[in-house]
Amino acid sequence: MTPATEAGPNWGHGLYRIGNRTVAFDAAEFADAIAAAHADHRRPRCLCRVDGVEMYVARLGEGYIVKRMPNTGSQHAPDCPSFEPPAESSGLGQVLGSAITEDPATGETTLELDFSMLKIAGRSAMPPSGGDSDSVASHGTKLSLRGLLHYLWEQAELTRWQPGFAGKRSWGTVRRHLLMAAENKFTRGDPLRSRLYIPEVFSVEQRDAIYARRMAQWSQAIAAPGKPQHLMLLIAEVKEIAPARFGYKAVVKHVPDQAFALDEPLYRRLGRRFEAELALWGAADDIHLLMIATFSMAAAGIPTIVELSLMPVTRRWLPVEDGFEKQLIDRLVAEDRSFVKGLRYNLDARSAVACATLTDCHGSTPLLFVAPDWIEEFGGGLQLSDPTAAVWLWSPSCEAMPALPPRHLHSSTRGAETALE
Repeated sequence: MTPATEAGPNWGHGLYRIGNRTVAFDAAEFADAIAAAHADHRRPRCLCRVDGVEMYVARLGEGYIVKRMPNTGSQHAPDCPSFEPPAESSGLGQVLGSAITEDPATGETTLELDFSMLKIAGRSAMPPSGGDSDSVASHGTKLSLRGLLHYLWEQAELTRWQPGFAGKRSWGTVRRHLLMAAENKFTRGDPLRSRLYIPEVFSVEQRDAIYARRMAQWSQAIAAPGKPQHLMLLIAEVKEIAPARFGYKAVVKHVPDQAFALDEPLYRRLGRRFEAELALWGAADDIHLLMIATFSMAAAGIPTIVELSLMPVTRRWLPVEDGFEKQLIDRLVAEDRSFVKGLRYNLDARSAVACATLTDCHGSTPLLFVAPDWIEEFGGGLQLSDPTAAVWLWSPSCEAMPALPPRHLHSSTRGAETALE
């Protein structure tokens, strides 16, 4: 396996200090250097800053990956691939350390989920994707379905954008990075990766082989007499959710030969709970609609969705909550800006979340906020660790979109266009 940093293979030209050595990410000896560091329990330092920022080496498959130490992403330089916006500027800050616990000693992450991965007889539930229900994990102690999707999307670096990425994100790329992001993640002691199904890019020539691989994985969700029924986790792009000959069905892209069954109560709640997401999907031809769902398998081989959540994304697979966020993200992409998209996780709609953080501004990382109509005094409970942080605010109901903070090109972003190939 190709050695990597957390940001993905071939992202930039990072330098790391490992013991007394300085090694470039793209150097031939980098793989051996981080393997030795892992064996000796040494922690590399990312040299994006003068004094360096401590990182750690984790095993990933048959190779190794250099990862950020927990809660250190904002300490990296803005143009460093290991940079992360302050956790409290998004929903991540609420769940770190409770729903999400990283262990640098093992490289493993434990996830606490607020939805079941076992089939409960007679239950058909719609997981709350925000704070619209008393049952939502609003205190961050566990991840909702939407929270898990946001976490994997962020870990897969699919929230990041640089001009060189244009035209290089496809479903195959998205799938590959999501599966990598799921490695070394555990819930209730079980590896998340083994229960995660993300459809392969469909090919007529490979139809039989794809079908065989799919059914081999789905067989985990077939009920066995006298035993609890394990559920699978689906992440896929929605093609259609509609009435079927009997009941209702969800058809996802790259699985043309098998629909997922939904019962009537779940279908009815779907339209009410995700009215905004479905409306955005229906109104904009360049929006993809992502579904995360748990599903079971009947003995006859029919998958049935138990719980689900929806997430609209742009044509470049950047998540957006509404049309105003889409306008801002489209403008950032059109103006060749570099940024990190903020995600809500478990937070409700009345909590202020940065839509994006710019990473191409000299000396700062401005937080971009789109203020909804109900905000009378900006803040919405947001508490930033840095009170001097640059904030850009757009109130669509009151004004046209303001000018964006000016861009400053960083030399270390050269070569980043290969990161998501």
